[in-house]
Amino acid sequence: MYGMVNKAVEEMVVMHHGEPVWERIKAKAGVDVDVFMSNESYSDDVTYDLVGAASEVLGVPAEQILIGFGEHWVLHTAQEGYGGLMIAAGKTLPEFLKNLPNFHSRVAMIFPKLRPPRFECSDFTDRSLRLHYFSHRVGLAPFVVGLMQGLGKMFGTPVTVRLAEAKAAGADHDVFDVTWTSAPAA
Repeated sequence: MYGMVNKAVEEMVVMHHGEPVWERIKAKAGVDVDVFMSNESYSDDVTYDLVGAASEVLGVPAEQILIGFGEHWVLHTAQEGYGGLMIAAGKTLPEFLKNLPNFHSRVAMIFPKLRPPRFECSDFTDRSLRLHYFSHRVGLAPFVVGLMQGLGKMFGTPVTVRLAEAKAAGADHDVFDVTWTSAPAA
């Protein structure tokens, strides 16, 4: 994964728990990197080890860490790192979700070594869709839940996300049922 992912994990932990806790997490994970370089590629194991160590140090299940990280990614990292792409992808949650399959194609132009996941949407209604998540990485379904929750917050649109089919349980890929209510009137 690119360094910006690990940098964002660090930012989230420091923001909510402070620098000393981040240092304990890095030590427990066996990560001796002082500064993650955003455009540098790191082994996926570094990220998984940091999440596992954060789970142990904070006494929170790794799934919760990943959900929180997904929200943080949308609300902080993505908006700071490629806010223009976020704005261009849609003015409402449904519009953004319909454009999500193209989003990583645009991000890949910025990060040429990126091996992004692929998203597809199906079964659209006025208040829901099915989100198909294809990734070579395992165990990141909770992160996708957090991403969707973060997008709901970003657009002021309450969202519910349910994992309907899990790759970890033998499905070809993860499938999420995403439902939302109308955004509050401005």
